[in-house]
Formats: sequence, structure tokens, C-alpha cells
Amino acid sequence: MPTNFTVVPVKDGRRSRKKNEEDDDDEDNNVLREEDEDAALPGDGNPKESSPFIHNTDNDRGNLYDGKNMALFEEEMDSNPMVSSLLNKLANYTNLTQGAQEHEEADDDEGPAKKKAVKSPQMGTFMGVYLPCLQNILGVILFLRLTWIVGTAGIMGSLAIVFMCCSCTMLTAISMSAIATNGVVPAGGSYYMISRSLGPEFGGAVGLCFFLGTTFAGSMYILGTIEILLTYIVPKAAIFVAEKKEDEVEALLNNMRVYGTCCLALMSLVVFVGVKYVNKLALVFLACVILSIFAIYAGVIKTAIEPPDLPVCLLGNRTLQNHNFDKCLKTEEIDNVTVTTKLWALFCDSADLNATCNEYFLFNNVTEIQGIPGLASGVIQDNMWGDYGPLGMLVEHKRLDSVPAADSSQDMYLPYVANDITTFFTLLVGIYFPSVTGIMAGSNRSGDLRDAQKSIPIGTILAIATTSFIYVTCVVLFGACIEGVVLRDKFGDSVKGYLVIGTLSWPSPWVIVIGSFFSCCGAGLQSLTGAPRLLQAIARDGIVPFLKVFGHGKANGEPTWALLLTAAICEIGILIASLDAVAPILSMFFLMCYLFVNLACAVQTLLRTPNWRPRFKYYHWALSFLGMSLCLSLMFICSWYYALVAMMIAGCIYKYIEYRGAEKEWGDGIRGLSLNAARYALIRLEEAPPHTKNWRPQLLVLLNVDPDMAVKHPRLLSFTTQLKAGKGLTIVGSVQEGTYISKETEAKKAEQNIKASMTTERTKGFCHVVVSSNLRDGFSHLIQSAGLGGMKHNTVLMAWPGTWKQASDPVSWKNFIETVRETTAAHQALLVAKNVDSFPSSLERLGEGTIDVWWVVHDGGLLMLLPFLLRQHKVWRKCKMRIFTVAQMDDNSIQMKKDLQMFLYHLRLDAEVEVVEMHDSDISAFTYEKTLVMEQRSQMLKQMQLSRTEREREAQLIHDRNTASHAALNDKADAAPHVQMTWTKEKFFTERNRNREPNMGVRDLFNMKPEWESLNQSNVRRMHTAVKLNEVVVNKSQGAHLVLLNMPGPPRNRGGDENYMEFLEVLLEGLNRVLLVRGGGQEVITIYS
Repeated sequence: MPTNFTVVPVKDGRRSRKKNEEDDDDEDNNVLREEDEDAALPGDGNPKESSPFIHNTDNDRGNLYDGKNMALFEEEMDSNPMVSSLLNKLANYTNLTQGAQEHEEADDDEGPAKKKAVKSPQMGTFMGVYLPCLQNILGVILFLRLTWIVGTAGIMGSLAIVFMCCSCTMLTAISMSAIATNGVVPAGGSYYMISRSLGPEFGGAVGLCFFLGTTFAGSMYILGTIEILLTYIVPKAAIFVAEKKEDEVEALLNNMRVYGTCCLALMSLVVFVGVKYVNKLALVFLACVILSIFAIYAGVIKTAIEPPDLPVCLLGNRTLQNHNFDKCLKTEEIDNVTVTTKLWALFCDSADLNATCNEYFLFNNVTEIQGIPGLASGVIQDNMWGDYGPLGMLVEHKRLDSVPAADSSQDMYLPYVANDITTFFTLLVGIYFPSVTGIMAGSNRSGDLRDAQKSIPIGTILAIATTSFIYVTCVVLFGACIEGVVLRDKFGDSVKGYLVIGTLSWPSPWVIVIGSFFSCCGAGLQSLTGAPRLLQAIARDGIVPFLKVFGHGKANGEPTWALLLTAAICEIGILIASLDAVAPILSMFFLMCYLFVNLACAVQTLLRTPNWRPRFKYYHWALSFLGMSLCLSLMFICSWYYALVAMMIAGCIYKYIEYRGAEKEWGDGIRGLSLNAARYALIRLEEAPPHTKNWRPQLLVLLNVDPDMAVKHPRLLSFTTQLKAGKGLTIVGSVQEGTYISKETEAKKAEQNIKASMTTERTKGFCHVVVSSNLRDGFSHLIQSAGLGGMKHNTVLMAWPGTWKQASDPVSWKNFIETVRETTAAHQALLVAKNVDSFPSSLERLGEGTIDVWWVVHDGGLLMLLPFLLRQHKVWRKCKMRIFTVAQMDDNSIQMKKDLQMFLYHLRLDAEVEVVEMHDSDISAFTYEKTLVMEQRSQMLKQMQLSRTEREREAQLIHDRNTASHAALNDKADAAPHVQMTWTKEKFFTERNRNREPNMGVRDLFNMKPEWESLNQSNVRRMHTAVKLNEVVVNKSQGAHLVLLNMPGPPRNRGGDENYMEFLEVLLEGLNRVLLVRGGGQEVITIYS
């Protein structure tokens, strides 16, 4: 969308003033600015964010913003730059190549005299993208295997292979162009694009796969170099020489291993000494590739005019290896005497005419045909379809007849041309695919481009189009010019050991041989140069901890350690020694990389993230999905087991980074995808409440922190981990008293400490710290508003207020009781852990013991469900579950036990069942004594609270009225600040005397003779229940690892709140680990499937 900008100049009124006035104004402005900064409160101004472009110093800020025309915005200028400054920084921004920054730092260390000026990137589309891509795409497979692929798969099969592979890379290039033009792409190329688009996990996994692919590509190029050297240039240099024909393959592989290792060591040394030499030779290697391509087309044109003389000898319809004979004859006439030829000696036991010869040799004649009949010969019809076969299958001419021999067991020892591997279509796809890789060469050089967003799409797509045209035309022309038996001859044995594609070239076969040799050398060096830098980029990102060592290198940034690892992995490919076996391996890794490039583009397009604004407009998510599907299909077409191994490697790396890697926030698409998926799921969850079968405790854990913002009860988080085992929702909440502006720092510190404790205790969930005027309101806000949509908590977990008796301020236990009431009102379950600090940590393993459930009232089945969930964790796994229920006088305890056992059987729970009988008994004196002490303590607390409230109210009243009638009273209040005169003068003196001797008053209250008749009989009955039930529970469950007990509800009359705490204290007395459970009014367990 075109956008018009108008720049409006704003004049500075100061310029018309005198110099001394300017100096005064400057000083005033500085003073004002300092005062403003000192007076700033938390929450004022704008939050500061780091920018990759802006690195202003204080001096810069003073120079830029001294004017008064922008005084209205001077508060923002401390954190946000003016537009003029931003544009200036953007204009001077230089995207340095990878390693250039280290070079600059090294130059700085040498001294200012030696500092070099950094040149801005100047490479255009042709030199920076098109030619590097061309050089990387065209390579060893074109020269060494394309003719064999055409002969084996036929023209139609080869065109299908080329079309699939080139379509895959073209679709990937379209996706890559969209990503590359969506902002500045620093040096790092494909790894940077994938990691910043799909996140560190995908980025690290695919980056390492791309590294392995590039490394194995180096192996392939080195093997290609050695194959050309030993097969076509200096065959006599072979160390291992086969004495028998059947040993030729093994000898070749051993030679490849020895020479390949030496070549790898030499190339690694060149890269280590200086990559600049590799870059200087790049143009030479590129010239070799282009010259070889032109030589092929020139040779094809020449065949149409004058086909070359390249005879091929056939025995019957079988192709012969033309190494050890010079004439395609069995016998010849010399001076009217029939003599045998060298060919005769290969098939017969002697040179005599009456010698014993091979049966097939005797039955069939030898025929000599032209290996390159030319374009006008019509050989294209014979090469249209494929000719696949097993290992050892002889290469035969389709149109010639032969007389079969009865015994063919000796054929493998005779000089026939045969398949060295089993051939089939999918194998050829895997071998061919590396010839279309290299499309990332332009994006890898993004730091050197003048305009990367323009050059990368144009250069890459043009390079793919050019190479696709070359491959398609080569397939057709090879099939139209060369005889089929020669095409299927992989190593040129039928044409005296020449490179098959070299026999077609003009003016000499050596043009192709030398050109392909240097091309493979250059490609190998480029791989050994690029792979270590890619590994270094991954290591320096810090997303894979064990790779950090590979981020280091020489003083100038050269990745020495990464080069060593690259060479070691490359050696593995060389020890495989077969070009045909290594090619499918690197195909897997490249295909996986291309797959995720397409996925990244598709995800970003479908999510429509605000930052997704690529300049390249010719993309669509459907094309990206098609490219992704094609990549996945090609992976399994090439080799399904290699594909599974590659995916397993990527998956392991992904999980490792997710589990151990550093957390990075790159604004990646996977995070956006997660947000969209979460939003969709939350909307779906909102539609209906969860079914009983899907119910699990979604916890809101209420934590308290000490004055240092440290977690008071970390074992509460341990218990949460053991109960949840990572499943469902966990929200850990805490409340800070005060206002958010004044408590912002403390709240953030508390949140950090809670998150650290959650990490230590392995609690997976969310942390939410609320700042409120008081704790009660804060916990109320958490209970009401924690969670989102359908992902809301249904259970509250908190610790028992163990110090409620010692607290002079009853806020602690009042907050506790109000929390109990609010969870009940919100229809949420409540779990209260008593003596929570004695609960086991997640690293402990409890021995054999019991988890005792005291099922007094039905709570929806939560008491049954909690022990089952706990026993899923290894801490509680060895514990057995016991269920106790209480029978009254009218109950049949035997029948109750049977019914409970049947109920547990249907619930699929394993537990011992015991019914405890509690007979009605007289209320003991101990119970009356407990009740009396409780009521007296409650009355004392009320009086103390009442007097405190009255004092505060009177002090405020005196301050507000400020009248003479209260002056005398105010003086008395000053003399005794804790005494208030609220109601009457008599009341004032009574209160003052009581406050002067508080200890005596308390002692008198507790030494009073109990008058049991005046006690509240309801409290007596409650205390009786608590005492009797506590006796039973302690008798049965004192040695249990954990006791779960129904939690009685608080009284409806708030006047008895302090008594409620006493009842609970008596009920839990003598028990170590107790979990009080209060249901939320919903059935949470069912007998149905």
C-alpha cells in the first residue's frame, strides 16, 4: 500500500536570541530535566525497549533534544528517539557479513592506525545471488550420474524426476523469497530465516539438519573429485588394484576412502589457513562449470552435423568392457592365417582355435555399434523408457537378439558391463536430488548484497529456472544422442574408460573431465567453508547448550572448532565411500530444511501476523503447503528409513532444545500459531462445562511471600507437582499489599522468585502476582478472575495458617475463613494443607505406607480422586490407599462396608475399606473445658479488636473536628496514646485501666471458674464432635504418610469465626500431614466409562 510522507520543518525560536541567553537557557533546561528525572515515579513515561538500530548516548540525547519546540515530548525523548534521529540511524545501518564484526574488533585491538574502514555491501543480483546459486546447483551429479540416470530411468522417468525435484526447489524458493523480503536478513541465511520464523526449537533442529546436509554434501563432492581423479584422469594412481573382476568394486571403495581422507585433510587445511583463498578461487570454479555446460551443448550440436566415431563392442546383445582388447573381433585374418584376438583370450582358456570357450561366446557373434549415433539417428525412441534391474544385471541392447547360454554362473567373472547396484525409481530420485540443492547460496550471502530484499528473490528464482532448463534439455539431448547401453554404463567401461558425458562434449572430452574435477573441488571447499559458519551461528545463538564450544574460533572469528567437527562428520561420509550411498543421506537433510522453509512461510501467511509484510508478493500459502507436501513425499520416496532417521534426529534435537535450551523470544510464527490454537481451544472450552469424566483439579495455588519476597512454603509447590504431574492448569497466585505504582518492583521480584521456585520444584504452570489494598481483597480477586475462558481453576490449594493463635491481629485467620467462604460461593473445591513444610519434596521417595481418607460427608468424590492422582507420582507410588467412613448408631456397619467396597470396585480404585463406629456418648469435662477456654478467648479478642477500632475512630474524629471541647481529652490521649474516649467518661476510664494492666486481665479471664451451664450448647456439641473424631483419626491414622479429611464449612453467622478455627485445630491435633478437602458441589468421579 503506497504511503505518502510529508516532512514539516520546525524552526527553533532560540536561534534569534543572543549567545549568553542561549547558555542560560541551556542551563535552565538541564536543571529542569534533572529535576523531572528525579521526580519521576514508577509508571510515569514510557517503558524502554531495545532497538537494533538506536544506540544513543547521553551526549547524543542532549545535543538532539535541547530545542524547546519539542518540549511537550521531552518526557518521551528519554526512551523514544525523534524521527529525524531514527531515520539518520537507519540510513547509516550496515548489515555486516558474518565474521566481519570479529574482524573489526581484532582491528581495533591492533590500534587505531591499523583500523580499516568497513565498506558497505555492493554486490548486485547477478554476482551476489544468480552466479553463486548457479555454481552450487550445477555440480557433481550432472557430470557423473545424469547420463546413467537417463539410461536407467529413460527419458520419461528422468523428466519426472527432474520435474519433481525442480518443482520442490522452485516452490521452496518462492517461500524463501517471501521470508527473505520480510525485513532485513542478517548473514546466516536459511538458519536465521527458519529460526526467527518458527522459533528456537524448530530453528535449532532444522539448522543442525542443514548443517549435516551441507557437511555430507562436502563428502559427496570430495568423493566425486576422487572418482574423477582415479577413474578418468590417472587410473594408475590407485593404491588398491583388483586382480579379479568381482573385486573391482571393493578396490574402488578402498581407494576412495584413502584418497578421500587425504583430500579432506588438504581442503580443511586450506579453509583453516584462510577462507579468502577459497573466495578468490570461486570465480575459477564457476568458470569451469559454465565452460563445461557450453562444451556439452556444443557437442550435441556437432553430433547433428557430424557424429563422433565412438565404437561400442557387443557380444550378442551384451555390452563388453573395452579395456583389454583393441579390436571387436573373435578372430582375424593375418597373412591368410586365421588368428585369435585379445577378445578371444578373455572368453577362452587359450589362444588356440580349438580352445574351450564360454558357451555364450560360442553361440553369439560380436557386433560393433556407434556409442553416440547423433541427434538424427532416432535413438531417442529406444531411450524413452527405463531399464531397471538388480545388482549384477548385464547391460544389454534392447533391439539386438542373442542366443542364451545354459550356464550363466560365470558371467560375473567375464568382461561384461553390469549394474554395480540394484536400480529402481526411488533410488534414482535420492541420487539426483542433491543436483538441485544449493538454492540457499544467495540468502547465505545476504550480508554482502546491496539490496537483499530485491536480489534474493530474483536471483534465486532465475537460477532455478536456468538450471531446470539445463537439466531438462540435458535429459532430452542425452537420450536423443547417446546409445542406451552407453548411458547405462556408469563408469564408461564400454568406451575405453572415458567419462560418458565427456564423450559428447566438444572440442575434447578433457574439457568436461577437467571442468568437472575443479567444479567438485570448488563445491567441496564451499561446503567446508559454509558448514562451520552455520554451526558457529547456531552455537552463538545459545539455543543448544552442548554446542557452545563451537561458537569460539580464531581471533578474527574463523570457526576453528566448528571446522574440526565438520571435518570429522565429513569423514563419516567419505568412509561410506559410495557417491550413490551418500547422496540420499544429504537429500534427507536438505529436504527437511526446505520443508520447514515452506512451513514457515505458510504459517506466517495464515496467521497474518502484523509483522508479516514481505516485499515479494508472488507467494501464497497454498504454494507453500504444496512445496511442504512435495518435500515430505520426496523424503519417503528417496528412502523411507533415511527419512525416519532424519526426522528422529530433528525430533530429538527439538525436544532437547525445548527441555534444556535457552529461552529465546524471536517473535516466531510457532508462538503465534500457539496463540491462535489456544484462542480457538479456549473458545471451544467456553461452550460447555467439562464432563465428570474429564474433570481434574485445575489448581489455583495461593502462596505467601516473606518481606524479602521469598516463597514461604515451597513444599506447597512440591505437592502441586505431585498432584498434577504436569497435567491440566496450574496458576500460582500471590498478593502484595499496597498500590501497584508503589509496589511494582516488589511485585516483579516476588513473581521472579515464585517462578524460580516453580522451576526448582518442577511445577509447570503460570504465575500471577496481584497488588491490592489488603490481602483479603487480593485473594478474592485471584479466586474470581484467575484463568481465562474455559481454562479457569476449579480448585484452590492453600496452606493452613499455622500462626493464627499467636497473631495479635486476627487478619490472618479472618482472611483464611473468608477465602473458604469465597471458594464455596464460587463453587470451587478447596484443599488446605496443614504442616505443609513437612510434606515430601519431589525428589523424595516415600516407602511403603498409607494414604488415609476419612470420608465423613460426600463431597462429589474428590476425596477418592486425590489419592489416585497422588499415587501416579513416583513420590507416593508405593503408598496404599485406605478409606475410613464413620457409622452412626442407626447404621449397619457391615452393610456399609460391603456397599463401599462395591462402590470402589466400580470406580476401579484399589483401597482398603474400614468402617469406624462412633457411638453416642456423654460430653466429657474435657470438652466443656475446651469450649469454655475457646469462648473466653474469643470474647477477649473481640474486646481487644473493639477497643482498637474505637481508638482509631476517635483519633480521626479529634483530628477532623479540632474543637476546644475535645482539646483536654486530646491531651489525655497524648499522655496515653493507646487509650480512647469513645462512649462516656466512665467507659474511658475503664478502658484506660484495662489497657494499663493487660496481662492481669487475661490472667483473670483464664483463671475464672468454668460455668458450664452458661456455655453455648451449639459450640459444646461442635467441640464434642471435633474431640471424638480427632481421637478416632489419631488412633487409626497417626502413622499414615498423609491424611485426607472432609473440611467442615465455616459458620453462617460470622460471629463464630474464631470458634471455627478452634474446632479445626482440635480436629487436626496430633496429626502430622493433613489435607483438608472441601468439594465444589460437583461430581468429579464416575463409575461409568
